[in-house]
Amino acid sequence: MQLARVVGTVVATRKDPRLEGKKLLVVKTISPTGEDDGNYLVAVDTVGAGAGETVLIVQGGSARMAAECKDRPVDTAIIGVVDAVRLDEQPARVAATSSRK
Repeated sequence: MQLARVVGTVVATRKDPRLEGKKLLVVKTISPTGEDDGNYLVAVDTVGAGAGETVLIVQGGSARMAAECKDRPVDTAIIGVVDAVRLDEQPARVAATSSRK
């Protein structure tokens, strides 16, 4: 699993039929302290993530085991929305501004 931030969306008028109805989001991997790692990925959203949110992503075989991704051509999936990250040597930080309750 990796931490990432949702930075955009992908609109594809033509894609594999097994991906129809799936939301594709552009994510940028981040460190546990929230600093950008600089890698952009396109991920299938399985949890209803939104712009600017910090999320958990999985890749490869783990992505294909995520909800609604079995037997689909998926390499990266968003499997969680992060509320906070706490490292032992630092106070907890809020992962992203969110309207979720």
